[in-house]
Amino acid sequence: MRLRRALSLHVRQLLAASLGLVAFLGLTGFALDRAFQATVLSNVSERMKSYAYGYLSGIDFDRSGQFLSPDGPPPDPRFSQPGSGLYAGVAGQGLRWQSASSLGRALPSPEPTTPGEIRFDGPFVLPQAGGKQLIVYRLSQTTIWETPSGDVPLTLVIYEDEANVNLQMRVFRKALWAYLGLAGILLLLVQTLALRWSLQPLRHLERDLGRVQRGESQRLSGRHPRELEPITDSLNAFIESERSHLEQSRNTLSDLAHSLKTPLAVLRSRLDSGATQAQLHEEVQTQVQRMNDIVSYQLSRAARSGHALFSAPIEIEARAEEIVAGLEKVYAAKGVVCEFDIDPQARFHGEVGDLQELIGNLLENAFKWAKGRVLLTVKSLPGGAAKRNGVVLTFEDDGPGIPPENVDRLLQRGVRGDERVQGHGIGLAIVLDIVHAYRGELKVERSAELSGAKFVARIPPVI
Repeated sequence: MRLRRALSLHVRQLLAASLGLVAFLGLTGFALDRAFQATVLSNVSERMKSYAYGYLSGIDFDRSGQFLSPDGPPPDPRFSQPGSGLYAGVAGQGLRWQSASSLGRALPSPEPTTPGEIRFDGPFVLPQAGGKQLIVYRLSQTTIWETPSGDVPLTLVIYEDEANVNLQMRVFRKALWAYLGLAGILLLLVQTLALRWSLQPLRHLERDLGRVQRGESQRLSGRHPRELEPITDSLNAFIESERSHLEQSRNTLSDLAHSLKTPLAVLRSRLDSGATQAQLHEEVQTQVQRMNDIVSYQLSRAARSGHALFSAPIEIEARAEEIVAGLEKVYAAKGVVCEFDIDPQARFHGEVGDLQELIGNLLENAFKWAKGRVLLTVKSLPGGAAKRNGVVLTFEDDGPGIPPENVDRLLQRGVRGDERVQGHGIGLAIVLDIVHAYRGELKVERSAELSGAKFVARIPPVI
């Protein structure tokens, strides 16, 4: 199956913002439409009330109690125009009057209401001749008139065609959606520019990664937002770790090739010297064993050179106790006592094998040269909120110590194992490689407390 390509972050955010904007503008338009419609109906009601008051002021009865139709101009000229959309009517006991605009319209007889009550309702349908329909709003009011012949209830009704209201709504809606559409387009443009600006650091990060992949840059550079700093730091740490592993592999191969030159040269010289078969057999056996030892040693160094960048924290004290228990048996004749000063919160963030090699080789070195006391001190190295804590391991003994002029040679990389036997053994090379693999440092000093050698391995905080 062909997997569809995932949408880019820019498209995702733009799509989400567009959907949110459309929903917001839609709800806003709907709310404004409902509000305007309620306002229009309220204005229609108030306007029809003013028409009713205008007609009521013109209605009267003569002395005989006869109804006098409203005289004078109507409240609105449309009441005089047939089919104008505004209609008025009066009904009472035995009387009915309609405005001139009602000509050709079938208006029902007004329904009496509670005296003094003004009722506004609609829209509702009024059937007309020829199957046509008239949709109107209605306002009705019943008033008790005092006449010479007694009180007469009169019901005044005002009708207004719904088309007048719909015309106002159409004009408003056209303008509303036009402005909202224009606002939506402008907001989308602004949102697009804002997204391009906000995602610009990611594009810079992508370009930096491209330069690293093409070999144009050694690491991610430039300033990045706070949210991207953990990512860039992790990527830089990963890149540096991989380069360190590659460099270590190259160094190991170089060391291996250099180490094999000597036994091969010996074999070649023995062949050229005309040695007997028995002598050649003995020499070949010796040099093959030597080459086997060299290969095993270099392979073990290569295997110990890497470390997991995001390993779980390892408790140090328990590992140190296991190693010391074994060393005390080996050096039981010397009666060496090892003391601990370990921070309970200290943790090693790496591989268990690296921690064991680091502690084991330096403790064995201290046991070998100590007269009677060895001190192991472990302190936690705070790394802040964004990093895991580092650790400082200090190994001290009361032996003869190391002259300051030999320290640089002792820590120099590439010294063969047989050259270190007279000093502190080949294990120190392994320790140095492990410390460098964790981007730490190894110092050799004079112990102020025990007067012997003091090895300080500092592993910095990690991401």
